[in-house]
Amino acid sequence: MGVTSTPHILLVEDDREISQLVARYLRGNDLRVSLAGDAREMDRLLADSRVDLIVLDLMLPGEDGLSVCRRLRAHSSVPILMLTAKSEEIDRIVGLELGADDYLAKPFNPRELLARIRAVLRRGGANGGAARDEEVRRLSFAGFVLDAGLRQLLNPDGAQVALTAAEFDLLHAMCLRPGRVLSRDQLLDLTQGRAPGPFERSIDVLVSRIRQKIERDPRNPEMIKTIRSGGYVFTPDVVRA
Repeated sequence: MGVTSTPHILLVEDDREISQLVARYLRGNDLRVSLAGDAREMDRLLADSRVDLIVLDLMLPGEDGLSVCRRLRAHSSVPILMLTAKSEEIDRIVGLELGADDYLAKPFNPRELLARIRAVLRRGGANGGAARDEEVRRLSFAGFVLDAGLRQLLNPDGAQVALTAAEFDLLHAMCLRPGRVLSRDQLLDLTQGRAPGPFERSIDVLVSRIRQKIERDPRNPEMIKTIRSGGYVFTPDVVRA
């Protein structure tokens, strides 16, 4: 049971010294770690084993991190935490738009990376243990069903809608508070427990991605309304089951 109960982290980083240091730290904190130096090596590892989270460097030889993120999101919901340089604000935003669940700027403290990994794993339900009873509920709105126990969204036709862990948590937080104006600060606190700042932009990116998946016309949203200088409000009636 040791292999299956220990989260498996795939670190995609071409700097061998950084990889070894980070891997040693994560392994010392009860995580299983595999290393890949580029996208091709990553693909081989993903084909051979189950991975709970990918730590993906933005600057890779050959196929870069943004391209890798886009390609992974086309067929997988595995959580992705991107590593970026401090100067790459635009690339961080693009990474979030492409489906990354979180990002961390280099240079970083390994303890912060560990904390971010654990937070993303908790949001995704990996190795999180049994969910608390109050969290296991189905929420219905506009024909959609959000299942907090299975962490999945079904559309009105009963088909599953692919959501990243961050998208699920944001939609879940809104569904629990329909009709209320929620500021970006509140949404950050409800979903990620972080202080506001550069992460405020991530809320806008996540809202945009969710709208693409649930709105009839994402450019004229009816379910998630933007409140000028206020935040967002989730408008549908929500039925708890």
